Amino acid sequence: MRGEYQQLVDEISAVFGAPATLEDRDFGLIAFGAHGGDDDLEVSMDPVRTRSILQRRSTAAVRAWFEAFGIARAQAPMRIPPDPAAGVFKGRICLPVRHRGVVHGYIWLLDDAHLAGLDLGPAAPDPRVAQAMETAARIGALLAAEARAGAELGELLRDLLTARPAGRDAARLALREALGPAADGPLALLAVAPWRTDPDDTEADRPGSAFAARSGVAALCAVPDSLPDGSAALAALVRLRALSAPAPARAAADRLLHSPRAGADGGPGLAAAGLGTPRKGLTELTDAWSEALSAARAAAAERRLGPLAEWAAIGPYRVLTGLPADRAADHAVRPLLERSHTELARTTEVYLDCAGQAGRAAAALGIHRQTLYYRLSRVEQLTGLDLDNGEDRLLLHMTLKAARLG
Repeated sequence: MRGEYQQLVDEISAVFGAPATLEDRDFGLIAFGAHGGDDDLEVSMDPVRTRSILQRRSTAAVRAWFEAFGIARAQAPMRIPPDPAAGVFKGRICLPVRHRGVVHGYIWLLDDAHLAGLDLGPAAPDPRVAQAMETAARIGALLAAEARAGAELGELLRDLLTARPAGRDAARLALREALGPAADGPLALLAVAPWRTDPDDTEADRPGSAFAARSGVAALCAVPDSLPDGSAALAALVRLRALSAPAPARAAADRLLHSPRAGADGGPGLAAAGLGTPRKGLTELTDAWSEALSAARAAAAERRLGPLAEWAAIGPYRVLTGLPADRAADHAVRPLLERSHTELARTTEVYLDCAGQAGRAAAALGIHRQTLYYRLSRVEQLTGLDLDNGEDRLLLHMTLKAARLG
């Protein structure tokens, strides 16, 4: 289907004699018109368009700037002024891509001298605008069809991941029939958490639309109550070339983490992603989902692991994420977890991470070795634990790690 989008965008570029770009509702690039000659200079003078083409997405700040003009509700083409402070050095003409009253994406043209006289008004629109909007409507119908197909696959994936054991075989069979041959190939399951959902979302808003078809993702769905606090997580089933080649899953995670839905407040950087062990076929998909969620929680707790963590690389969190969410911290360690002892807790965790090697720990903390010994003695007094005792050290270390998970 990508070829169809490219052909339609090329038609619009030809109508105006200027390069056009097509983005989805999340400002992910779908297709762009060819650039050449003087147009290359225009691209180099506008960092926003350059980023969109090279990285296939725009920043949250750029999205907010354009959406502030009401493009998500626009019924007709509109002009948007430049904003050099935001990197938007040239104004834009935005053609909303709609289908049955829903905006599914945007077509963008640089509002340069070539298009300065273009009449966008409803009274006497330029015939080129009418022709371009007819093409935009065709693009909207394609995006809407992708959204419906993606939503159906997403529902089947969610059914499998949330089914009781007795219903998993039926759910697995339904998803296998829908996916076709891809269901038996190498697959990876991603979790992005938390993921913001809205019960009033339209198909264009929900995960599983055009993004999946262009990114190697077989199915996408939001899974409610995935996290201990009741938050939802996004599940992404990604097709791989081989079990040992998870690069497509990593690329998908990178794009999904930049979605405005990623994070409790919808902001990039507020979410983390986890990747379960790749499997062949759907038989162990629920196990892969458990691994992916655990890895995402570990990435959120231990930022050195993320923003994308793989199950095989999260160490003790493979055990700790399996503990009950309402567990209480060990009574001996609980005083160390008080806010007033944050520095002592960090010192202890770094010391234990360094396998009890005082020199390494002091260097990692940037303190003198004697300062380290003093702090550790205070920890022993506070907890009643003996840092020369292996079991006490294990209890302390695991409790400190578990506390990160919240």
